[in-house]
Amino acid sequence: MTHTIGVIGLGNMGRNMAATLVKKSFTVIGFDLSETACKQAVEQGVIPASQLSILTEQCDIIILSLPKAEHVEAVCLGANGLIHLVTAGTTIIDTTTSVPETSRMVAAECVKRDIAFLDAPVSGGPAGAAAGTMSMVIGGDMKAYRHVLPVLEAMSSTRVHVGDVGAGNIAKIANNMLAAAHLITTAEALTLAEKAGVDPEKVLEAINAGSGRSAASQAMFPTWVMTKAYDSGFTMGLMRKDVGLAKTLAQSLNVELPMAMKSAELWEDSIHKLADSDDFCCIAQCTNPLLFGKEDNA
Repeated sequence: MTHTIGVIGLGNMGRNMAATLVKKSFTVIGFDLSETACKQAVEQGVIPASQLSILTEQCDIIILSLPKAEHVEAVCLGANGLIHLVTAGTTIIDTTTSVPETSRMVAAECVKRDIAFLDAPVSGGPAGAAAGTMSMVIGGDMKAYRHVLPVLEAMSSTRVHVGDVGAGNIAKIANNMLAAAHLITTAEALTLAEKAGVDPEKVLEAINAGSGRSAASQAMFPTWVMTKAYDSGFTMGLMRKDVGLAKTLAQSLNVELPMAMKSAELWEDSIHKLADSDDFCCIAQCTNPLLFGKEDNA
């Protein structure tokens, strides 16, 4: 595949995805409103575009990595949005953790102009984006998915095509709902062990050998919590947003999910102790600030 790939949004995720594609011998043109982000991307081999129109003139596959659904809508459907700039036959891959309604609305406008749109939110954080080991859950037309599969394969180690447009976002919201809850329940399990006089590190090892393990216990706690590193690259604010998306989706469907709602409440309440800019794994500190605080005597 010789396509020139455009990446819009050069934050921690977008920039590292772009850099991974460069390493895989793709030509990548990047755009971001932040000059700092653009300079960092250039250092990683990305060609900068000063305007969206410059990017769209050269790219028939465009990847979005944006903060929220409203940014996706603005970039795609705004007065100077992508639907007014890209040529027919272009495929837009949206890796933003967005909402299904926005993806479906954007896709409906794109199809009128013979533009394909896939919602393809990712998991794995900036490190996974940089290593090309992310997982992707994808919604959209199967023909469009197959067309861009070589690009997706270069960016990720695991891909699941979930269904029509919007299905990828629903799958990602469900995944992050679990990840958010697992961080809290793992912190509670280790607190239980500590209060009972057993080494939490040993109990974490035991959990990871048993049926209670999760990505929180296997990766997040060993890497960022127990080490007190708290530098995953994913923030409290972003996870609060994702938990809020799960809560809103459940309410819109009139589904009773008591565990999910309690988790959402705990994440919402954590704003009184943890800033949006803090690492998302810091949520463990709300359960046990002495055990999980950045200093043992915090």
